This record gives sequence, C-alpha cells and structure tokens, in this order.
Amino acid sequence: MLLTLLALSLSPLPQQSTCSSAATANAHMEGKSILDTAVAAGSFNTLAAAVGAAGLKETLSGPGPFTVFAPTDAAFAKLPKDTLDSLLKPENKGKLADILTYHVVAGNVPAAQALKLDFAPTVLGQAARLEVTKGEGGKTVLTIDGARVVTTDIVCSNGVIHVIDAVILPRPNIVETAKSTGKFNTLLAAATAAGLVEALSGKEPLTVFAPTDAAFAKLPAGTVENLLKPENKDQLAAILKLHVVSGRKLAKDVLAAKELATLNGKPLKVAMSGDSATIGGAVIAATDVLAGNGVIHVIDSVILP
Repeated sequence: MLLTLLALSLSPLPQQSTCSSAATANAHMEGKSILDTAVAAGSFNTLAAAVGAAGLKETLSGPGPFTVFAPTDAAFAKLPKDTLDSLLKPENKGKLADILTYHVVAGNVPAAQALKLDFAPTVLGQAARLEVTKGEGGKTVLTIDGARVVTTDIVCSNGVIHVIDAVILPRPNIVETAKSTGKFNTLLAAATAAGLVEALSGKEPLTVFAPTDAAFAKLPAGTVENLLKPENKDQLAAILKLHVVSGRKLAKDVLAAKELATLNGKPLKVAMSGDSATIGGAVIAATDVLAGNGVIHVIDSVILP
C-alpha cells in the first residue's frame, strides 16, 4: 500500500494554466490594488473586514507584488461563527494577521506556475501545500492545504488573486505535530535531552524521519535510558541529527534522491525492500505528515550511526 502511494506521488503534474473555466474570463483589474479589487467584487466582504482588523490594509494596497489565495465570504462562513467573531477582536489581531498572511505569497505566482509547485512559500514564513488532481470531466483541480482554487489569475495592479473555497490555517511546527499524535513521546524526550527542540520548532524547514515509541522500544534494554543521561547529550544529538534533513522533502523527493544528506553530516541511503521504502535500513511506515516548518515521515526503527 505504501509503495502504491509513493509511486502515485511521482506522477508528473499537469501543465494546464487554469483550474476552472471561470479563470479565462477573470476581470483584469490592472488599475486596482488587490484589496480594492476584492472589495469591488462584492464576494470578499469578510476578507476585507479581516484585513482591516489585522492592520494589513496598507500592505495589500502597497506596491507588492503579492499573490493572494483569497477565501470568499462563503469560505469564511464555513468557520464556526464563534471562531470568526473571536478572530476579529482587537486582542486577537496578531493571530488574525498570521492566518491572513498564510494566504499571501510574495511575488506574482500565476496559475501556470502554481500547478508546478509542491509548496507555496507564504509571507507568514510557512509553506502551504499545493496539490493537483483531476476533477469531473478530467478538469485540472488545484488545491492549497485542501482548499480548492475555484478561480485563478485575477490580475491587479500589485499582484494576482486566486479565489479559494475555504480558509486555510497555519500548521503547528514539527514538535507540536509530533506531540499531538501521542506516538513520539520517546523521540520528543530525546530531542529535549539533546537540546534540539528549539531547532525542530524553528522557521528553518526540515524533514524528519521520526521513529515511533515502538521503534525506540526495539533498542536493547537500557539503551534509551543511557542515552538520555546528561553526559551522553552529544551522542544522543548525533543520533537524532541522523534522522533530520534540511528542507521540505515529500515522499516523491525522498524516492527520487536515492541518498539524503543529514544534519549529522552522514548520508542516508533510500532503497526499496519488497513493497516498502526504507531509509538507512528503517522502513518508512507513513509519509508526508505536514508541519508548519517541514515534513515528517514515520519510520519503524531508530537509525544508528
């Protein structure tokens, strides 16, 4: 099953430049800013109100250029009413700004370019996942973090708007994501003991091949307890860094690489074993768990130098 999923992820992206027939008939608003264009459209009232509450009016009216994945009023209506009301309160201005800037990419990213990207690097500093599928009648469908792009390439004086049907929310970082699953308690304890939590929570994108609690339990009795001792901090850090690669590497990137350079300084070989993919001899049990600052792939064994 894993092999099938990984193989599918290697399929080439379509090269179509639009995601809906409406895209070819979009209103070219070269004389109006992104914000003015959204207001004039009449279907982005909530977005415009949120931009004002977050103090981003001047930014989105500035020279840019920006690419905005703009949720419609109907998209905002999908959020619980209490959630939206809370976000619009002055005390939540920072949180609202984070959500809105997660919908914005610096520079012009037309649909034709977006279709070729795995991630959209947002102004927030996180990257939102872009995926291409086939919809009804074989039409190309572009999504960003699961939200469907329903209209593309609305050109403005300071950038471009792509309309989406849902509000996308920033993801928790690698440490928070691992903690939420309840399956990586030993890994998190080890990262704390090795002084690596800050790095794994930072903005620098990382790919982590994460051993589960069951994977650590395979080690000889007493090994984990010994590694967690303060005097073995450097040895533990070296082991954990062997599980981390710089950048965001999706499953398709891992398979294509054959070998990956780790933060330990030593490379790990990627191979196929029967119907499973392995890295450093550990079986990759689950792939592409996305976090705000990277990607987690779950492995069934601890990789040792």
